[in-house]
Amino acid sequence: MKQRILLAVLLAVAAVVGVAPVARAATTVRIMALGDSITAGPGCWRAKLWHSLQTAGYTSIDFVGTQSDGGGCNPGYSYDFDHEGHGGYSATGIAGNDQLPPWLAAARPDVVLMHLGTNDMWGGYIPLQDKLNAFTKLIGQMRAQNSAMKIIVAQIIPMSAAACATCPADVMALNNALPSWAAGLSTSQSPIVLADLWTGYDAVADNVDGVHPNDTGFRKMADAWFPVLARALGGSTTPPTTTPTTPPTTAPTTAPPGGACTATYRVTSQWTGGFQGEVTVSNGSSSASSGWTATFTFASGQTVTQAWNATVTQSGATVTARNAEWNGRITAGGTATFGFLASSTGTNTNPAATCILTTG
Repeated sequence: MKQRILLAVLLAVAAVVGVAPVARAATTVRIMALGDSITAGPGCWRAKLWHSLQTAGYTSIDFVGTQSDGGGCNPGYSYDFDHEGHGGYSATGIAGNDQLPPWLAAARPDVVLMHLGTNDMWGGYIPLQDKLNAFTKLIGQMRAQNSAMKIIVAQIIPMSAAACATCPADVMALNNALPSWAAGLSTSQSPIVLADLWTGYDAVADNVDGVHPNDTGFRKMADAWFPVLARALGGSTTPPTTTPTTPPTTAPTTAPPGGACTATYRVTSQWTGGFQGEVTVSNGSSSASSGWTATFTFASGQTVTQAWNATVTQSGATVTARNAEWNGRITAGGTATFGFLASSTGTNTNPAATCILTTG
């Protein structure tokens, strides 16, 4: 009798296990968001996508990467901060410098979401085939790390003509070339699928500067990623309709101690007569900030012509950057990054950058 009861229990357990969806299985799926500043700073589409996945029942997932936004999106709900977004990086640069393999080795993803190509558009001097060749090399490096890697490649969001005259057409050319490129490389073991982030996205209304998304843009990105990623996870492709909770409005009252803020300046790319730079503001205190200001002074006549993720002004040689409305809160140990384009006519020496955190 005991043997019959035991057999019945085992059969019942087997039946339950047999019908469990892949996406909700006990095994945690490691997902890497690979990209540039659209993914990194602050890349709040990641927070929105995480929330949509959790709400839809995809809880056995882990966003992975060597980078963390430290909770800078502050959406009013918890999310996984980890990612592989690098402000100012291009697909051709990452491929040419073999930067991806150590990131993959550290993160060990099962799925990669790749939104790359924006920084390959500036100036219109990189041929389309070079961009596709870079994508192909990156796919090979992903498969060298994991032969069963599932790869989701974005048809990237548009750039406005005001931001870059040649970029809208070049973005469209890349996006139009991706379907046949992906079909030629996709395998049953390591499928490549596209996520259409371009259709329905307005380069002016959905971006803060013609390049980087505002909150509406981030929402559109998350909604476009969701069905493709859900399909890769083996579940429903309908995103949840639950409205996110209202972000907290109470600011911390304890001011960070003096010297708690550090700013790191770097040039991410450079060309004749101009360059792209970024500054990372780090909160080294034990409490969150409600705002921040970074300053630096150029030494050789450089002039900022465009900036994103901060309100940037320049008086003479001194540049002052104040947080945007959505990234003033930096958690203890967290960071916020802003980028800019600038003109230069001579030596482009990196200036020393400083910053101040505020509360209240």
